[in-house]
Amino acid sequence: MRPISMRPVLSSLAALLSGAVLFCPHAAAEPGYTMADYARVVKIDAHLHLHDAAPAFMEAARAQNFKALTINVDYPDFPPLDEQQRVAIALKKQFPRDVAWVASFPVDGSDRPGWLPATRRRIAASMAAGAVGVKVWKNIGMSLRDKDRQLVMIDDARFAPLFEDFARQGIALLGHQGEPHNCWLPLEKMTVNNDREYFKAHPQYHMHLHPEMPSWEAQMAARDRMVAAHPKLRFIGVHLASLERDVDELAAFLDRFPAAVVDIAARIGQVQHQSQKDREHVRRFFIKYQDRILYGSDIAQAPGQDGAALGREAGDVWRMHWRYFNTAETFKVADLDAPIQGLALPRQVVDKLYRINAERAFPGAWEDRP
Repeated sequence: MRPISMRPVLSSLAALLSGAVLFCPHAAAEPGYTMADYARVVKIDAHLHLHDAAPAFMEAARAQNFKALTINVDYPDFPPLDEQQRVAIALKKQFPRDVAWVASFPVDGSDRPGWLPATRRRIAASMAAGAVGVKVWKNIGMSLRDKDRQLVMIDDARFAPLFEDFARQGIALLGHQGEPHNCWLPLEKMTVNNDREYFKAHPQYHMHLHPEMPSWEAQMAARDRMVAAHPKLRFIGVHLASLERDVDELAAFLDRFPAAVVDIAARIGQVQHQSQKDREHVRRFFIKYQDRILYGSDIAQAPGQDGAALGREAGDVWRMHWRYFNTAETFKVADLDAPIQGLALPRQVVDKLYRINAERAFPGAWEDRP
């Protein structure tokens, strides 16, 4: 698998009050950034997968004023977790103020008696080595099975002691549950070209063709039960918490779990699809929840991949995203057939999206640690 309008929940009065806050004269008068500001503004890509310790990619990122959060994932198409961690530590040593990293752990064997103590030791060692959080992936819920061959969901009791550890120790948990909602739709009903092309080429991962698998709703419900069961957990829902299809659904999640934040990695196309229909509604969402969203791209570097070349490719993606969030220009993107118009967000919102929220979510992550 790839490392991949809710019914209104506010009363009319609350919506009006919210709008009054969002469009206060001071906020409306604030000038936005332009494309000319791209290289001078310090930015953080809070969702990368870097698997080569050579410095070329980070040198290219630094030239564009980007810092990085590289995330280890229990994903069979990536290098083994120990190798992912070795690369992350090496990059942190080379770029102590520009790189931070997130650890992970294997879930195979999680039904065995020795798995929990071994996993606790592994996580403790990773945190001691400089990790700033821990990632759980969608193999929980989509491929991991119990002794009865039933899929194991993220709220399974076997994981609860770990999540309580994280809550008690203040360790951030990055959660990727499920796939984009498009995965459960027929190809012709998918909202972005990337999903349509991928699932056409990989029918084994297209959940619409596999009704025996849990639904998108079941995946989201299990995740929400887990977050609710651990109220002190610092939860970060990557990929917009797989609620990318509708900013109102995402708003309801953020309202229900006020300590949670999300990143936008690999889901900007779905947001752009919504802004084609109602740009102001999407823009209001980003302004209202400006303290809860982290920028990320989900760019992945394979071992041995030319870092300089990938840095140039990343620059094209980063500039397109910057154009969308910072300008009101109308332009074409690969994910959609019709042009989109940028959101032209206020500077204070962009600063939070691109840097401040990541620094809050991972305190001290981009500092030179001893």
